[in-house]
Amino acid sequence: MNFLKKKNAFIPMILLIMAFCSFNKPKAPIKYPYQNAALPVEKRVTDLLSRMTTTEKIRQLDMYWGHEVANMQGHEAASYSDSARISIGTEGIGSVHDLYPLTADVTNQIQRYAVEHTRLGIPVLFIEEGLHGYEGLGSTTFPVPIALAGAWDTALVRKAGRIIATEMRAHGVAMVLGPVLCLPRDPRWGRVEETYGEDPYLAAANGVAMVKGLQGSKLSNPDAVLAEPKHFAVHGIPEAGSNTAPVNMGEREARSSFLYVFEKAVKEGGALGMMAAYSELDGIPCVDNKWLLKDVLRKEWGFKGFVLSDLGAIKMSLTSHHIAASPADALAQTLTAGLDMQFYDFPHAEFSDAIIKALKSKQLAVSELNRAVSDVLRIKFMLGLFDHPYIDQSLLKKVYHTDANRQVALKAAQESISLLKNDHSLLPLSANVHSVAVIGPLAASTYLGGYANKDGKGVAIVDALMQKAGNDMKVEYEAGYSADTSAEKQNGSLQKAVNLVNQSDVAIVVLGEDIGEVGEGKDRSNLELNQKQTRLIEAIQKTGKPVAVVLFNGRPLCINWVAKKIPAIVESWFLGETGGLAIADVLLGKINPSGKLPMTFPRSVGQLPYYYNHKPTSRHVYVDQDTSALFPFGHGLSYTSFEYSNLTITPAHLPLNGSANISVTVKNTGKVEGTEVVQLYIRDIVASVTTPVKSLKGFSRISLKPGESGKVQFKLNHEELMIWNRQMKQVVEPGEFRVMVGSSSEDIRQRGSFYVR
Repeated sequence: MNFLKKKNAFIPMILLIMAFCSFNKPKAPIKYPYQNAALPVEKRVTDLLSRMTTTEKIRQLDMYWGHEVANMQGHEAASYSDSARISIGTEGIGSVHDLYPLTADVTNQIQRYAVEHTRLGIPVLFIEEGLHGYEGLGSTTFPVPIALAGAWDTALVRKAGRIIATEMRAHGVAMVLGPVLCLPRDPRWGRVEETYGEDPYLAAANGVAMVKGLQGSKLSNPDAVLAEPKHFAVHGIPEAGSNTAPVNMGEREARSSFLYVFEKAVKEGGALGMMAAYSELDGIPCVDNKWLLKDVLRKEWGFKGFVLSDLGAIKMSLTSHHIAASPADALAQTLTAGLDMQFYDFPHAEFSDAIIKALKSKQLAVSELNRAVSDVLRIKFMLGLFDHPYIDQSLLKKVYHTDANRQVALKAAQESISLLKNDHSLLPLSANVHSVAVIGPLAASTYLGGYANKDGKGVAIVDALMQKAGNDMKVEYEAGYSADTSAEKQNGSLQKAVNLVNQSDVAIVVLGEDIGEVGEGKDRSNLELNQKQTRLIEAIQKTGKPVAVVLFNGRPLCINWVAKKIPAIVESWFLGETGGLAIADVLLGKINPSGKLPMTFPRSVGQLPYYYNHKPTSRHVYVDQDTSALFPFGHGLSYTSFEYSNLTITPAHLPLNGSANISVTVKNTGKVEGTEVVQLYIRDIVASVTTPVKSLKGFSRISLKPGESGKVQFKLNHEELMIWNRQMKQVVEPGEFRVMVGSSSEDIRQRGSFYVR
C-alpha cells in the first residue's frame, strides 16, 4: 500500500517531465532548405513554396475559428481539442482567430500538431483583437484609440503598444488586428472610437507609434506581434456615416489625407500586415482594387507583408457589391488584385473548391496564388514561427496585467482627458465643496470601450470619486433615469436626483453614450443626447447649483444646450480600466488636464462632414445656425494659463528640398503646474491645386511650473510641404507658407511665414 502511494505520488512529476520534454525536445535535423534558419527569408519562402501542393497553398490563405481547434469557454479557449487534428489535417492551415487562449499551453499544443503532424510542418498564425489592450481575459486595457489620440503623446502610445504586444505574445498570439488608421470625418459612424481622430498628421504619428510598439525591435522576439493597420483605405467617411457604405473620392484627396496615414505606418512604422476595407472606393471594392493593393501599397510603398480581408469583405463582392458572379469569380478577382487571406468569407471546402475552379478556368493565374501564399509564409518566417514555434509558458505570470502595465494605463487615461469648458473655475472641486451629487447611470458604468477584454470592468466614476474624495467630501449617487419605460418610475428617479443635488454643494452629471449607441455597426442618424439625458440635465441645471458635466462617449456629440448652459464640461471618452480613477483625479485637481480634442465637435449633423483642415470654399454657412464648430479640433483647457511669445522661423527662405526650424516660447502664467500641447499649423498660400485652410504639421507637450517658461522647437521637413499637383506628382511648390502656432486649431497665438524658392 505504501509502495502504491509512493508510486502514485511520482505520477504528476513524471507527467510534468514528459510535457516539458515534449515542448523542448531537440529540433529535428534540417531536411530541406526552408528549415534552415541561417538562410535568407526569401530563399526559405521560395524553397517551401516549391514543395507545396495546390491544396496546401490554398489552406495557407484560409482562416479558422477558435472553436475548430480548441475547447472554448465562452470567449476564451480553455484547452486543446482533438478537433484541431481534423481541422489541421496533414496539409496545415493558415491562421486561427477568435481563440483567445487562457494560457500558452493551448496555442503550444495546437502549434505542436501543425509543426509535427503535417507534411511540411508549416506553423499556424494566431490572430486576435487588441486595439487598446489584448481582448483576452484579464488583460491590461488602455483608453480607446480616440482617447489615446487626445493625449497627443506618441511616446505613451508606443508604450501601450509594447504592453499589448507583450501580453498577446505571451499567449502565443502573434498578430493583432490593428491599429485603425481611418480618418473619421463623419462622427455618425459608429467606429470613431477605434480611430486616432480626423487629422492625417496626428493619426499618422499615433499610428506609427502604435505599430512600432506592437512590432518591437524584431518580430521574432517573444514580446512582438505583427501589426495590421486597417481599414485600407478611405473607410472613415462612408456615405451618411453608415459602416461599409460607398466612399466617393478622387485620387488626389485620397492620397493627400487618407492614404498618407497608411503610407506612414508602412514606411516609417514598418507595418507588415494590412486589412482591406469592406467598402468600395470610387466604384471598386477595396478587396478588388489592384491600384490600391498592388500599385500603391506594394510598388510605391514597398510593402512586404500580407493583406487580410475584413470579415466577409470578399463575399460582399458577390452578395453586396455585385461585381462577381460566383465564389470562384470573387476569389479570382481579389487574389489577382493583391489580397492574400480570407476572413471567414467562405466555408473551408467551398473556399478551396472555388480557388481550384478559378485556377482551372484560368480566371486565377498560378502565379497570383503563389504570390499570395508567399506573402503569408514570409510573415510566418519573420515572426520566427518556423524556428521557435512554442511560447515559454512562464512568461504569462511575468508580463500579464502587471502593476507597471496598469500604471501606464492610468497615465494614458489621465493625459487623454480634455477640459472643454470651465467658467468661473468651477473645477477642480475646491476645499469649500463638502458634498457632491454624482448623477446619471453612466457614472456607474464600468464599460471599457469597444474591442476590449469581454469580461473586464473599469472603475466607475462614482466609485473612484468616493474612493479619492477623502473624509472631507461626501459623495452620493443617484441615477436620475433608468431603462424602465414607465413614466412613474422615470419621474421618481428624476426627482430623487434633483433632491440629492439640492442637498449638495456641486453636481457632477455624467452624460454621453450607452454601449447600445456606439461601436461597430452602431451608426447614428443624430449626435444629440437621448431624451432621458436631456430631461435629466435640464432638471439638474434648474436647481441653480453649480454643475459640471463629464462626457462618457466614443464620438463627438452635438451638445449645444449643455455647452451654453453648463459652466464646466469634461471630455473623458472611454478610458479603459483606470478611467474612473483618472476622471476623479481631474475633478479633484490631483491631475491638471492636458488633453486636446482629436476631432471637431459639430453643432449639428447638418454641418457634416465637418473637420478643421477643410478646403477654402467649404464654409458651412447656413441661415439657421452658427457656422463655427461647437468645440474645435485641438481644443482643451487647463487649470492654469499659458502665454506664447517669440516665434522664430529659420531660415526665412529655403530650397525645395530644405527644412525650416520653428520655435516658440511658452510661459505658465497661472498658479499651478500644467502641461500644454503646443500645435503647429501651416497654410500653403498659393498652389497649383486647392489646399486646406490649415494643416497640422507638428505638436509637442511641455510641462511648466507656475511662472516657468520653456522653448518648444519644431523641424518642418520638405516632405510635409508636398502636395499632389495637377499631374498627380508629389512635389514641393515655390511660394509663401504661413505658420500658425497655438493652443488649438482656432486658438492661434503666434503667426509668421517662410518662403520656398
